[in-house]
Formats: sequence, C-alpha cells, structure tokens
Amino acid sequence: MLDYIIIGSGIIGSLIVRELSKYEVSLLVLDKENDIASHQTTANSAIIHSGHDPEKDTLKAKLCVAGNRLYEALEKELEIPLRRTGAYVVAHDKTEEDILDELYERALYNGVLNPHFISLEEAFRDEPNLSKSVTKVLSLPSTKVTYPWEVAIAAMSNAIKNGASFKRSSEVVDITKNEDYFEVHLKKGDIIKTKHIINCAGVYSDHIAMMLEPDFPLTIQPRRGEYFVLDRKAKDHFNHVLYPIPTAAGKGVLIVPQVHGNVLLGPTSESITDKEHAATTRDGLMKIKDQLKQLSTNIPYDMVIRSFAGIRASSNYHDFYIKESERFPGFFHVAGIDSPGLTAAPAIAEYLINEVMHLSAPKKNNFDPIRHKPIVFHKLSDEDKQRLIKQKPAYGNLICKCEKITEQEIIDAIHGPVGSDTVKGIKKRARAGSGLCQGGYCESLVLKLIHRETSIPMTSINYDGEQTPILVKETKCDEKH
Repeated sequence: MLDYIIIGSGIIGSLIVRELSKYEVSLLVLDKENDIASHQTTANSAIIHSGHDPEKDTLKAKLCVAGNRLYEALEKELEIPLRRTGAYVVAHDKTEEDILDELYERALYNGVLNPHFISLEEAFRDEPNLSKSVTKVLSLPSTKVTYPWEVAIAAMSNAIKNGASFKRSSEVVDITKNEDYFEVHLKKGDIIKTKHIINCAGVYSDHIAMMLEPDFPLTIQPRRGEYFVLDRKAKDHFNHVLYPIPTAAGKGVLIVPQVHGNVLLGPTSESITDKEHAATTRDGLMKIKDQLKQLSTNIPYDMVIRSFAGIRASSNYHDFYIKESERFPGFFHVAGIDSPGLTAAPAIAEYLINEVMHLSAPKKNNFDPIRHKPIVFHKLSDEDKQRLIKQKPAYGNLICKCEKITEQEIIDAIHGPVGSDTVKGIKKRARAGSGLCQGGYCESLVLKLIHRETSIPMTSINYDGEQTPILVKETKCDEKH
C-alpha cells in the first residue's frame, strides 16, 4: 500500500514528487508515455515569466511570482540551467501604450520585481534588431529562461534519490475507491493500491478526474502552439525575451533566447479537439512570421533548424484548478495548468502540499536536496578533459559534432537515475541531435550505443514513444547473419 501515487511526470508532477520526498511517505509516479516530461513540458516557450500578465488576485498571479523566485533555489540545489535574460513588452501606438500602462500597474500589484519603463534609446541599444515601429517599452528584469524537461528530469532524479519511484509506460485506465484507499488500474493489467492520488495528467487531467467524478467541473480545452527554432549562430540577434501586447488568446508570438544559445520563435495559439495532434502547419508557421514583424524585421529565418508544436492544457476554468475532491477525500487535482504553469511549478508544489493537502507526515531528517548535473565535457578545461579521458576513455570519442557530445555523456544519459533507451530521450538528456544537423550525423551512432548498453535489438529501439522504431529490418548484412 502506497501513501501517494502521482499521475503525470511533467514538470508539475516531477516537482510535486520532489517536494513530497522531503516527507516520510511512500511515493510512485506513473506516466502513460515512454519517458518523463513528454508533452507540455517538452514543447513550450521555456520562459520563467515575471508575473506581469496573470489577472490580479488569481492563483496564476500568486504562484507565478512565487515560482519565479523559487527557481533561484532550484538552480543551486538541482543545478538546472537558468539564463537571466529579462524581458521587454513593447507597444506600437497609443492604444497599445495604454494597455502597457495597465500591465505595468498589474505587475506592481502582483508583486513583480522591479518592472519599469525604459527609453527607446536604451531599448534599441540593447536590442538593435527591435522593430523601429515600437513606441514604448516595459522592462521586466526578473524574467528568465530554462529548459523545462531538464528541470523535470533533475527534480525526478532528486526525488528518486530520496526514495520515490517512477514507472513509465504505465497508462491509468481506471480508478476505484474502496473504504479507505484507492485502486489504480493500469493498461497493462497491474492494480496498485494507494491512500492518496495526485492528478497531474496535463491535457488528460479531466479524463483522469472523471474516472471517479463524472461531473468534474473542469474540461480541458487544448490549444496548439507552433514554434521555429533558430541555430545557435543567431544567439547575438536578441538578448531579451520580447513580448508583444497580450491578447485574449495568450501572450502572443514571442522571441525567446534559449539557455543553450538557440532562439525560439512562437507560439501560435489554436484551439483544437485532438489532445495528441502536436503537428506543425503551413498556416501556423506563416502566422509566426507575420506576427513577429511587430517585434523585429530582421529575423534570420535562414538559420531555422527545426519547427515543432506543443499542446497546452487550457480549460474552461478561469484559473489553475488545485483542489481536493469534495466527494473523494485524498484525490487531489492539479489541472488546467497552462501558462504560466512552467513558472509557477515549484510554487504549485508547495501550495498543494501546504495549503491544500495540509500534509501532517513528519519531514525526513536525511533529505538530500542536491542533484549534480551530468558532466558537460566540452565546457571543461583542457586539464579536466585529459583527466576524465584517462579515467573513462569514452570521453575522448565525439558522437554529436554539432553539440560536442561525447560517448560517455550518452552512456551516462542511458544509465542515469531517470535514464532513457530512446533516441529522443537521449536528446533530452545529453543534447545529442539538438544541433544544426538535427541528428543527421549522430543518430545512427546513438542507436548503436543504446543497443550496446541495453542489449535492445536495433530494430526495437524506439525514437520516442512505444512502437516508434527507427529501423524496421536489416537490408544489408553479412551472409553469416
């Protein structure tokens, strides 16, 4: 009998299980996908927002501002990547300037750190590629960027270090309530007993809730956002996160410098019905180019290395829905977590435990908050590189030329606390395949390393989810085989 099952291993579920691992409780995280953080956490804008946009007196506003500050501690404890870009919100005419004034007042009310207006001279000096049609600029210096799945992997790794467990490819198909415990039924036939359930299932959070509560008041209304990614050669084009004036559909199409040097352009915001339809469209990508003209007329689209789309868990509820079921005590919902969910994630974990669950279990005396990030070989000094190569010669074998990733880094990604045996999983952990050629050179080498390290047949190694093999059969082989 477990104390808690957390359904969903996105950044919300991962930070919740890490927070719970500080207590004397038994924990299991379930995810229907073949890896951690495979949906909303993997495909979003990667911004730690300041808190200027959420409506006053909402959980979104409160937890966004709190979460922004909590990332400072997470950076030290989990060694996650943070880049303190700051942000500019720009207006182009009197109507937009009035809205910008309202955003400034809202930022002050919400408790955002040091929002202030800057001169156009300062804005164009710091952002020379900013559109010359801009007439007024609000600066939000507390804005940062990160890599969301790296945060989730780090948090889950630390939770496992402190006693939690994680099961991938474990889709929940039913939940039943007995007198004082729940039974969680998995697609593969397992039934797991637990005293409490925390529903962090993202776009499927309403689906999970309705397994016990057919009249659950929240309905997920998914929205698709499409993006371009620019190569690292574009890293000097933009220094700040650049926002247009927000609309009812969201914060708009943005320019976002990334922690590893790329630049993200997007997202669009399109209401859809299929929660799995994360595909790019010609219309969506053209819309990005059209709308970005208000931010910059000098975007190097010749440096685009990929495009992608993500689905966010918007809902018919006006705010984050973080509540305990009234009908089934011990069944907790963390639902409708769209933007600024990434920013709010660490604060959501604290809020759930302290203000919704009122957890009374004793804290562990031996909780270890530290997770050391994997070695990034190419960033080391020559002396340290030589020392490591002597210890582990695989550090001397370069696999991914674009990102300068070595064989040993990929081995570590396969066997880590939350290791992976998929091509995309290695890309998420070690960045092999994230560069200009997008795996054109290294993907076959990664496949061979996964095969060697796990003994999975080459034709059974998945790109990402289950049943997504890259290779179908051998077409050329030695007669002896």
